[in-house]
Amino acid sequence: MAQLLPSIPILLALISWACGVPTARNISATRHFQVDAEDAHLSVPQLILKYGYGAEVHHATTEDGYILELHRIPKPGAPVVLLMHGLLCSSADWVSIGPGNGLAYLLADQGYDVWLGNARGNRYSRKHRTLTPKMFAFWQFSWHEIGFYDLPASIDYVLEKTGRSKLHYIGHSQGTTSFFVMTSTRPEYNAKIALAQALAPVAFTENMQSPLLRIMALFQDTLAALFETFGVAEFAPSNAILHDISKLLCTTQISNNLCLNVLFQLAGANPDQVDLKLIPILMGHTPAGASTKQIVHYAQGVRSGRFRQYDHGTIKNRFVYGTADPPVYNLTQVTAPVVFYYALNDYLAVPVDVERLSRGIGNLAGYRQVRMETFNHLDFLFAKDVRTLLYEEILGNVRRYGG
Repeated sequence: MAQLLPSIPILLALISWACGVPTARNISATRHFQVDAEDAHLSVPQLILKYGYGAEVHHATTEDGYILELHRIPKPGAPVVLLMHGLLCSSADWVSIGPGNGLAYLLADQGYDVWLGNARGNRYSRKHRTLTPKMFAFWQFSWHEIGFYDLPASIDYVLEKTGRSKLHYIGHSQGTTSFFVMTSTRPEYNAKIALAQALAPVAFTENMQSPLLRIMALFQDTLAALFETFGVAEFAPSNAILHDISKLLCTTQISNNLCLNVLFQLAGANPDQVDLKLIPILMGHTPAGASTKQIVHYAQGVRSGRFRQYDHGTIKNRFVYGTADPPVYNLTQVTAPVVFYYALNDYLAVPVDVERLSRGIGNLAGYRQVRMETFNHLDFLFAKDVRTLLYEEILGNVRRYGG
C-alpha cells in the first residue's frame, strides 16, 4: 500500500492547517481578487505567464537525491526573495489570489527577483535520483529533512544562479518550521539570509487548537506503527477525482459549503475576509502532497511540548540519534534576523506558542500582531485585505534590509 487517500473531512481538516480558507457565515462578496475559474487548472508557471509576468522553471537537487522544482519571476541583478509554502501546499500559495494582491506579484512589481520554493513530495517536487513516489522509501521524511536538505539546496541554487551572497526569506507555517530547522542545525546558512519574515510561525505546537492534530497526538504511536507496517507513506496526493469531489462539497453557496464549515472549526473564522470566488481555485492547487511523517511530526510536538527532531520510539531513537529521546533544536543558533507575524485567531500558530518561540531564537528583529482580531492562520495567504494588513509591511521590511 503505497499511499493514503484520507476521508474528505480529514483531508479538508489538514488542508485547513496550512492552505485552506476560513469559513462561512454572512460572508460578504464586495471585494474580489483578480482571478477566474481557469486558474484552478493551470500550473504555477502558467498562472504567472497568464497574468503578464515572466516565468522560469528551475531544478535543485538535494544531498539525499530529491529533485526540487523552483519557480521564478525573474529580475536579473535585483535583490532576491525566496518564498516557501506550508504543509500540503506548493508555490501556488503566493500567486493564487492574483496580481495586485499575491505576494509574489507584489514583490515582482517592486523590482525583486522572486523565487518560489517547492518542498519534496509536493506536486512539483516528486522526482529523485534513484527513487520514485511509488516507493515507500521515497516518503521517509518529515519537515526535518525539508529544513535540513531542501532549504539549503534551494538557497544554494538560487544564490549560485543569481550571483548574490544573500537573499530574503519569507515562509508561511511549515515554511517557517523548516527555516528554524535549517538555521539551528546548519547555522552557516544564517549568513545567507538578509532577513527572514515568518508568517504564522510554527515550531512549538503544545497549545495548537486543531482538533485533528490533538486527536492524532493521542494516537501518534499507533499511527506511526500503522504507517510503518502497511507502507502508508504519502498523505493526500493531488488528483482529479479528489478535485471533482471537492467541487460538490466546496460550493460557492454559503448554506451548504462543507469546506467552509469544516475549516471554521479548525482554523478560526474570519468570514468577512473570504472571497468565495477563490475557493475552487484553491482546491485546484491543494492538497499538493506531503508525507504522513510531516503530519505525525507536528502531532508529536502537541504531546511532547517540545521542538525536536522526529521521534522514532526509544529503540530506534538510540540507533538514529544515540539517545532515547530525539535531539531538541537549538534555537539560539538562529542568528539571521527574523520578523514574526502572528494572529490572535490562529488555531495553529497559537499566540502563546509563537511567543515561546520568539523568546528562544537568537535574533528576533520584529514581533508583529496582525491588526485584526479575527485574522487567522489562512488569512496570511488568502484574506481579502491581506495586502494592506500585512504585505505592505513585509515589502517595507524587504526594502529596509536591502540584500
